[in-house]
Amino acid sequence: MLQPRRRRRSSSATVMDDTELLVSSDQKMEDASTVNPTPAQTITPSSDDSGESDSDSEDEAESNHQIEALESELSANPYNYDAYVQYITLLRKTANLEKLREAREAMSAMFPLSPSLWLEWARDEASLASSDNVPEIVKLYERGLSDYQSVSLWCDYLNFLREFDPSVHGYTPDGVSKMRNLFERAIPAAGFHVTEGNRIWEGYREFEQGILDTIDKADLEERNKQIQRIRSIFHRHLSVPLKDLSSTLTTYKAWELEQGTDLDIGSDDLSKVSPQVAVANKEALQMYSERAHLEENISKKDLSDTEKFQHFMSYIKFEQTSGDPTRVQAIYERAVAEFPVSSDLWIDYTSYLDKTLKVGKAITHAYSRATRSCPWTGDLWTRYLLALERGSASEKDIYDVFEKSLQCTFSSFEEYLELYLTRVDGLRRRMISTSMVETLDYSLIRETFQQASDYLTPQMQNTDSLVRLHAYWANLELNIGKDLAGARGVWDSFLKKSGGMLAAWHAYIDMEVRLGHVKEARSIYRRCYTRKFDGTGSEDICHGWLRFEREHGALEDFDHAVQKVTPRLEELQLIRLQQESAPVKPSAGVKEHNPQKSTREKRKAGPNVEEESSAKRQKSKGQKMNDEEAEGKTATVPNKISKSETEKAADSKREESEGAKPVKPKIFTDECTAFLSNLSPKAQEEDIRKFFSDVGGVASIRILHDKGTGKPRGLAYVDFVDDEHLAAAIAKNRKMLLGKKISIARSNPKKGKKDFTRRGNEGSGNSKDTSQVSDKAKASLDGETEGEKRGNEVEVRGKNTFAIPRTVKALGFTTPKPIAVDETPKSNDEFRNMFLKKAPCSSYSKEQKDVTW
Repeated sequence: MLQPRRRRRSSSATVMDDTELLVSSDQKMEDASTVNPTPAQTITPSSDDSGESDSDSEDEAESNHQIEALESELSANPYNYDAYVQYITLLRKTANLEKLREAREAMSAMFPLSPSLWLEWARDEASLASSDNVPEIVKLYERGLSDYQSVSLWCDYLNFLREFDPSVHGYTPDGVSKMRNLFERAIPAAGFHVTEGNRIWEGYREFEQGILDTIDKADLEERNKQIQRIRSIFHRHLSVPLKDLSSTLTTYKAWELEQGTDLDIGSDDLSKVSPQVAVANKEALQMYSERAHLEENISKKDLSDTEKFQHFMSYIKFEQTSGDPTRVQAIYERAVAEFPVSSDLWIDYTSYLDKTLKVGKAITHAYSRATRSCPWTGDLWTRYLLALERGSASEKDIYDVFEKSLQCTFSSFEEYLELYLTRVDGLRRRMISTSMVETLDYSLIRETFQQASDYLTPQMQNTDSLVRLHAYWANLELNIGKDLAGARGVWDSFLKKSGGMLAAWHAYIDMEVRLGHVKEARSIYRRCYTRKFDGTGSEDICHGWLRFEREHGALEDFDHAVQKVTPRLEELQLIRLQQESAPVKPSAGVKEHNPQKSTREKRKAGPNVEEESSAKRQKSKGQKMNDEEAEGKTATVPNKISKSETEKAADSKREESEGAKPVKPKIFTDECTAFLSNLSPKAQEEDIRKFFSDVGGVASIRILHDKGTGKPRGLAYVDFVDDEHLAAAIAKNRKMLLGKKISIARSNPKKGKKDFTRRGNEGSGNSKDTSQVSDKAKASLDGETEGEKRGNEVEVRGKNTFAIPRTVKALGFTTPKPIAVDETPKSNDEFRNMFLKKAPCSSYSKEQKDVTW
């Protein structure tokens, strides 16, 4: 929906209300002669009696002080519109003509001036006018009318020429021709103003009547020709829906009586004059009655800007429905004069001109005014460039507008990108056009692209829009520049800055494939398949290479790609599995022989049991040391697993095929971990990290996936570096993430898996087996083992030399005798030796012998 905007305002403005200048500007200008009898009086300081000289001196000092303050403000902020208005007002008051001219020129260079400001400026200069400087003042009026159309400004302009231009008031042929042309310009610009347009028509008739009075009465032919000209103006006037048409009709009948036509002044009948005029006048009266309420709505004094704007838009839609382009333009002009900085209104106006007029100076002039009024709107500049191209403007004119647009400040860099692309589009079309008079060099396109890339790449890093820009550039290098090396240089240069963009690599490869350059495309795959891309981009580029070789390469090329890509895909799969860190469900056998029940019973029994356990741990520790000394060796668990990731994956597959399902080691702690639930299925690790960016301290993130389908379960663990960051993260509970309110709580698997652990322990009656769990593992978790905290997940850490083995039934293995309650805990090597004695050696591979329980 279109939104109204008044003239831009500065926060420092406190004196002059600019809304007053715009809302009632025409009314002010209409009454200007009453408020300011002559222009000279407005800029000449009054000379009162000597008794008031002291007061005048004080006022002058105060004005000078204000002027200095405003000069400082404008020097610091030249875009302060209200400061300019106050500055000009004070300079007029002090009659400082030179400074006043400089201030007006400076303000005009920055902003389009309102009609009232132009009228004030022109009248001040006209008060000093002579026949020598009439052309300069005429230029001022023309500049004012180029900003905004105004009935009062037009009337003042025409009256100035009639008074000060000797050729006009002398009715010379040149003067008469000049005035007639001006009146014909004024009629479509201001003569259709429903409430004030009569002033233009009446001025036109008065000027033509003055010419009639100068013609010799004996020259009947010339007089009749002039009478017919005046009659024609009356007829045109009566056919336009304006206010007080009945008064105009009465004036016309009186004039016809003077010319000897027998008319009934009291009647509305025009049939004696012309049936066509009678019909046109009747239609005009009907059209005015349809617009009277619309005029009343926009003329109300107590309306807000929004209400008045909506009334104008209703009026515009009504005129568009009527289908008269001249009347539509007239109401648009009234609207933009009222709301000069509404970019939506200017876009609507210029779009209408593009549809109706297609080409012409009226369109480019409207765009020029629009971009001066709303220079911050990139869409207007883009449309301006297109309008110039449609109008076959010169390259210099288009380039000047393009350079001006780049000096403006827009709300997004996408607007700058659109400007650059529009400029390139125009250059491309004109280069391939056969009807172009100018010869353009391709270097213009290359320079524009280079300028866009240099400016936008740091601002729009890793965006699809930037890839689109460089793809367009490379395409034109090939098709128009005929430069393959240049096209490759575009991509190579871009990838040095944005090598992490998968889309850029794909675009580069696609270009080579389209050209049939298989070797070059293959070399690009070799450059990028080991790179890290966001999401599944790394896997995509690997699969893309295989697909490319299947479609374009020989068998040797395909085999080579498989050889390169397979290890990379395995590496990526392992990395992704580690990141997911989904919890492993214990097997049924583990549940039946779970020794944690006795541990919980001991913890519930009280401090005596804890003391007893401590004594047994000390005893076990001493016994262990004696056993190790007797055997001459020490069994320890390595802190690091030396096997490669590929070897570990192969071991895991082999053990699963032989019936063994070892527990996957995991390293984490719940002391500073948050548990997230109700996550969106679309949530990725980077989304969660960004969600906690204001909290900070995120160490790692593990999103849980369903093992069967691989889909996210809506759950995640987030590890924090300390408890303070964790507490801050929990405070974000029930906040929105990707459209869902997520739940955040401190991770406490012990509470969630209490029942599971209890059920797992019911199958084991050996309540003292827990003494074989290392003291270090219990001490780190307040007397509870890591396995108990994580639902019996085993963590390999430090020198955990004691563990209770899982039930592993390999081929030829017989169930060992249960360990006695009072039996000394075994080391890893002792367990291994015990199993090897009871099972055939052929049943165990080297990898199985090295398994650490």
